[in-house]
Amino acid sequence: MTVEADLVIRGGRIVTPSGIVEGDLAISGRSILSVGARVDMAKSVIEADGKWIMPGGVDPHAHIEQMSGMGLWNADTFETATKSAAMGGTTSVISFAAQAHGQKLSETVADYEERARRGAMIDHAFHMTLTDIGVPNFEADLERLIGDGHRSLKVFTTYNIQLNDTELLTIFDMARRFGALVCVHAENDAIISQAKASLIASGCTAPKYHAASHPRMAEIEAVERICRFSEYLNQPVMLFHISTVEGVEAVRRAQARGAPVWAETCTHYLFMTEDVLDKPGLEGAKWMCSPPQRTVPDQDALWGALRDGTICLVSSDHAPYRYDESGKLSAGSNAGFHQIANGLPGLETRLPLLFDAMVTNGWGGAEEFVKITSTVPARTYGLPGKGMIAEGMDADIVIWDPSKTVTYGANDLHDNVGYNPWEGTAVTGWPEQVILRGKTIMKDGAFFGSPGDGCWINRPALATQPRVDTPPTASPS
Repeated sequence: MTVEADLVIRGGRIVTPSGIVEGDLAISGRSILSVGARVDMAKSVIEADGKWIMPGGVDPHAHIEQMSGMGLWNADTFETATKSAAMGGTTSVISFAAQAHGQKLSETVADYEERARRGAMIDHAFHMTLTDIGVPNFEADLERLIGDGHRSLKVFTTYNIQLNDTELLTIFDMARRFGALVCVHAENDAIISQAKASLIASGCTAPKYHAASHPRMAEIEAVERICRFSEYLNQPVMLFHISTVEGVEAVRRAQARGAPVWAETCTHYLFMTEDVLDKPGLEGAKWMCSPPQRTVPDQDALWGALRDGTICLVSSDHAPYRYDESGKLSAGSNAGFHQIANGLPGLETRLPLLFDAMVTNGWGGAEEFVKITSTVPARTYGLPGKGMIAEGMDADIVIWDPSKTVTYGANDLHDNVGYNPWEGTAVTGWPEQVILRGKTIMKDGAFFGSPGDGCWINRPALATQPRVDTPPTASPS
């Protein structure tokens, strides 16, 4: 090729939608110029012998600079969260524009757009979290915002921000008419309330009882109900953070009936069980999230669902709270599980954990890893230019060193959380260099991004239902 490239990455194994390519990856400006063809003229060359060349990670589920239902702010700003994401190989993130009760949607989105404009250092989009459909101009604002490129909505079936069934069906109908995907936190509020009240009355309030306060039946019932709502209105739905065998089976049955139901799980459900909550004192609070971690059979079911495409992607559900009075311990040193903020950090650790399991240890391999962490998330949520290495796509590239082993420490992440829930876990395979739209933002552990460098991703349309085309043959060890 005689055209001069700005950058050529040479000698690595390039993971593309059509397979693994060995050759040159050429970048011109912000875009990929060519894949595989020899490029002799380049302003800069990176020698990547023995390395994996993969698209930047797409994390479609992260809570950033957001207030919880308990009235606590996340620990992370857009600046700290997106730096952490980039250090772990993620170049695009979808967080939430969370509507406060009584707030007009237009005000909600404008507020979050300004926060991200000031601080975000990777590219980003928003899910609009809907909590009050009775505010003035709700339907008109929703239609306009969806048309402006905010193509996904978030609703809850539990907590103090849940919508009732009538409201849920109203949102499903609006989404169908205006062209948006509905994402659902699906747990039954009455079951959780009953279980929680019983535990508190019995004096069982340590963090380890958090798991029992969210019975698996709460997920089962709500997932099955939302699948039926999706089927009834033929409205595409993404079921967030599936955690149980039964949740997987409910999704699989709905998909077999032809319902437009999609599902994700998260790294903490794949690699942690509820035992992680059983620590001295309140230490287990660091690992509290909702739904809670489950059991080994549930993990096996989740990996199987990734294998056959029932679950199409893995997100972090990054929900950061410090382990101090500003976060997890806001109710004091004697707080019960019901007074402790739910969530744990994950933006920086999602990709290395999955690379270790899938590429280093053989579950699925490099192509499957790229599918569930980059390609399918970008395709599902309609992120143009993201999620794959191909001519004309954004030059969001990660160079992985497959031989580097890192053991996570107590507080070695680049967010603002102050602890690492994966302390002591060793991973082999590490992001060596991260490129965002042709610009290196991380290399050898040094960060070069700046607040405001990240761009909002306009989503003119959503994709069709994503499925994993070529299931892997191996299982995780």
